Amino acid sequence: MSIIYIVSDYGKLVKNGDVLQLKKGDDIFKTVFPFKTEQLVIIGNIEITSPALRMLMHHNIDAIFLGTNGKFNGKITFQDGKSKNVFLRQKQYKLLDDEDFCLKIAKSIVSAKLQNQYSFMQRIKRKRDGDPSITKNIDNMKNITDAVYESKDIEQLRGYEGLGAKYYFEVFKYAIDSEWAKFNGRNRRPPKDSVNAILSLLYTLVLFRVDAALESAGLDSYVGYFHSIDYSRKALALDLLEEYRTPIADTLTAALFNLGVLEKEDFIETVFSKNDEEFPLEIEADDNDEKDDNKFISSETKGVLLTKQGMRKVLAQFERKLDTEAYYQPLGRNITYKDLFFEQAKHFRMVINGEESNYKPLTQR
Repeated sequence: MSIIYIVSDYGKLVKNGDVLQLKKGDDIFKTVFPFKTEQLVIIGNIEITSPALRMLMHHNIDAIFLGTNGKFNGKITFQDGKSKNVFLRQKQYKLLDDEDFCLKIAKSIVSAKLQNQYSFMQRIKRKRDGDPSITKNIDNMKNITDAVYESKDIEQLRGYEGLGAKYYFEVFKYAIDSEWAKFNGRNRRPPKDSVNAILSLLYTLVLFRVDAALESAGLDSYVGYFHSIDYSRKALALDLLEEYRTPIADTLTAALFNLGVLEKEDFIETVFSKNDEEFPLEIEADDNDEKDDNKFISSETKGVLLTKQGMRKVLAQFERKLDTEAYYQPLGRNITYKDLFFEQAKHFRMVINGEESNYKPLTQR
């Protein structure tokens, strides 16, 4: 089963026999085979006919709608019984009141994220040996990574995570070799440079995979234990996203620039207004940000977006990345990242059910 991407600002998705087709007039631009499709991701503005929607419903194919540069516009989900385990969800809700459980889960999440960042920083240092600023930031990261398990509460953990991000992105900029792709720190809403545009997009794409895995495991992705819960916020998906940021999104971002997959012409600078429907807000905003996403917006704000061609390049390499394998200790063998999402969701479900005592996120050396 595959994730199918449609990147287009024109055309109509129609049912034609046993398949779906993206058409403009009599021209066919893409054919989708429902029996081979797990999820449909539509980036841009196209029409979908009622028969096409019914076919998606018949095959239980979720449809995610993204705008420019990965702005999340909405999702159509067709229930197939996987998310109806009310007893499992009841356990999730009860555990929200268990401060010791929440803190233990949060510590494992933050520790894994910082360890993965620390490992990537060490790889960057080997490429840029001799830079004292890299060494200093790595030492600082090591100190807060060691301090995580002494945290007294989740707010303190969020502080460590925020410090870790500061040290990490001070070093991450040295991972980008391309002369034209400048990275002067993490920014978003909108991303101010090409590197941030890719990071934002990839974090969002990984989040959708984590969310789908949680749903398949019968878990409520809105019930998180590290990220604060809020209306319409998929806090648990954000929790489990943390372990994948560096191994998948950050390493792929560096590769896309360093291997010449992306070129300067794959990006455009544009101006967003406060009420722009395509303003690329990130679905993964963190707890150190203010609630008001529009606080960054003046009457006009410049941002960098991918072109349609650039978007297709990133999506192709993202799928290729997810087909690569990583060692998964619980199974004692290598599995693809696609499978790893589902294995980790099942592992988290076992922790919720009390079948396992600790959640063990993905960590890479």
